[in-house]
Amino acid sequence: MGVGYSSCSSLSFSFPSSTCSFSYCPTISNSKTTCTFSDKSHSNHLLFKPTSKFLQTHIRKLAQKTIGKAPSSAPFFLRCGRVVEQMETQKGNDFLQKPSFDPHSIDQELVQKIAYDALVWSSLHGLVAGDRNSQRSGKVPGVGMVHAPIALLPMSFPESHWKQACEVAPIFNELVDRVSLDGNFLQESLSRTKKVDTFTSRLLDIHSKMLEINKKEDIRLGLHRSDYMLDEQTKLLLQIELNTISSSFPGLSCLVSELHRLLLLQFREHLLLDPERVPRNNAVNGFAEALAKAWTEYNNPRAVIMVVVQPEERNMYDQHWLCAVLKEQYQITTIRKSLAEIDATGELQADGTLLVGGEAVAVVYFRAGYAPTDYPSEFEWRARLLMEQSSAIKCPSIAYHLAGTKKIQQELAKPGVLERFLENKDDISKLRRCFAGLWSLDDLQIIKDAIERPGLYVMKPQREGGGNNIYGDDVKETLLRLHMTGNQEDAAYILMQRIFPAVSPAILMRDGVSHRDQTISELGVYGAYLRNKTKVIMNDNCGYLMRTKVSSSNEGGVAAGFAVLDSIYLV
Repeated sequence: MGVGYSSCSSLSFSFPSSTCSFSYCPTISNSKTTCTFSDKSHSNHLLFKPTSKFLQTHIRKLAQKTIGKAPSSAPFFLRCGRVVEQMETQKGNDFLQKPSFDPHSIDQELVQKIAYDALVWSSLHGLVAGDRNSQRSGKVPGVGMVHAPIALLPMSFPESHWKQACEVAPIFNELVDRVSLDGNFLQESLSRTKKVDTFTSRLLDIHSKMLEINKKEDIRLGLHRSDYMLDEQTKLLLQIELNTISSSFPGLSCLVSELHRLLLLQFREHLLLDPERVPRNNAVNGFAEALAKAWTEYNNPRAVIMVVVQPEERNMYDQHWLCAVLKEQYQITTIRKSLAEIDATGELQADGTLLVGGEAVAVVYFRAGYAPTDYPSEFEWRARLLMEQSSAIKCPSIAYHLAGTKKIQQELAKPGVLERFLENKDDISKLRRCFAGLWSLDDLQIIKDAIERPGLYVMKPQREGGGNNIYGDDVKETLLRLHMTGNQEDAAYILMQRIFPAVSPAILMRDGVSHRDQTISELGVYGAYLRNKTKVIMNDNCGYLMRTKVSSSNEGGVAAGFAVLDSIYLV
C-alpha cells in the first residue's frame, strides 16, 4: 500500500568482460545465513540470479569452496531483523563513510552509466512492475513490464535511528496482537467512526459477528510494516502509521537494497561509498518464513496459501517474489484469487475448512481488501465474511485489520492506554518515544490551533493507500466545513502532527529516465508475528522499505505513483 507522509538476492554469478568474479549471498535460500564472499572486480559486470534449484545447488558448491578461502577479517553485515552492532573494516580501504553525500555532484556522463547498469540489472532480476500504459499489464504476467520506480543511489540515514526502528518492531507486533484480542476496545474506539464511515462500519459488523459466535483465532499471523519519518527539527524518529494489512514491497525492497550495494561496489572508485553500509534486506525471506510456519501450524500438507489480490494488480511481481520463495524453499503451493473469485468458488465445510476452487486453504494472505474500492459489490463483502468464519489462518484477521486503523493508532497514543496492553515499562517508553502528536477531532483546543496554523497538521481519514490525506489550507477549510455542518462526519478523521523531514538531493528513475530533485524519505520496517494459543512462534523485524519522493509531494505511495523505491546508507 502506498502511504501518505505527514509534512534478495540469494545467488549471484558475475561475468565481467575481462575477469570472472563470484558473489554468493544466500539470503533467499537460508534466511538465517549471512555468509558473503565476493572477489571484487573493477570492470562493469552483469549479475545473474539463478532461481532453479539445479543452478543454486551447483553454484552453492562452488561458493562453499571459495568461501573456505575467504580471509578471517571478512566484515560483519548489517541486516534488519538481526542488527549486528559491530562491523569490521579493513585498514587502508578507500571507502568514505561520509555523513552526507550529494548525488547531484555526480557528472551526467557517470549518471548515465550508473542508470544504464541499474536498468539492465532491474530487468534481469525482477525489479519490475506493470506498465500503466499497457492494458493487460495488471492481469497477465510478463506483459507490459517496466522497471520499478527507484532511486539511483541509497539515501543517507542515521544508524542510531535505524537501530531504534528495528528494535521496536517486535514490540509493535506484540501490541497489535494484544489489541486484537480486546474486542470491546476495538468496537468502542471505532463506534463514532462507524456512524459516518461506511467502510469501517462494514468491517466492524464482521468483527461483531465473530464476537457473537465467540470465534477464536488460536493461530494468529501478522505481517506488519511500521512507517517513520525523521523530523529535522527535533531529530526524532516519528511513526507515520502501522500497517497491519497488505504491507507491500517485501519482494522488491530486497532487490533495491541488493542493486544499490552492487552499484556502490561497481562504481566505488567514483562514489567512494562503502556498499556494506547498505543493510541487507531480508523482508521477502522473513515474510515467507512466517507464512510457511503458519502453514505448518495449520497441519494440512495438502492445503494451500491463498493470496487475495485485486482483479488488476500492476504490483504483482512484488507478490510473485514471495510466492516463488514459498514454492522453492518450502515447497508450498500458493493460489491467487480476487474477492469476487473467492465468493464464486469458495465454500465452508462443516469443520470450518475453507475450500476455494476445490482446494483447502491453510492461510489467507491479504494483498487486497484494505480499501472501499476493493468491495464494489456485496459479493466481495460476502467473501470477506466467509474467510473470517473459516478455520483458515487470516493474515490479517478482521481484528488485526481494525487494530491498524488510524483511529486505533490515535487511541493508543493517549496517556495510559498502552499500559492497558503492555506491562513492560521500557517497552512502553520505547513506543511512546516514536509517537507523533495524534488527536481526535473532539479536542476543541487542537481544532482551534489547526485552523489557525493548518500547516502544522495533517488530517487523516480511515483509509489505506496514497492520496487520502489532507494538508495545508485544505485542513483549515475541511475543519471549518465540519464545524458548520455540525454533524458527526468529524469522527471519520484524526489529526496528526505534521512531520518535517530533512530535504535531500537524489536521482530518481522512472520509465527509464533519470532526473535530479530535492526529496524526502520515509522508512518502513517490516515485522512478522506468529502465535499459536499461548506459544509465540515468531516475533521478528525482518527487513525494511525506504521510499523517496520529491519534497513538493504530500503523498508517498509508490504504487500510486507518488514515490520511488529506495534503500538506506547508514551514517
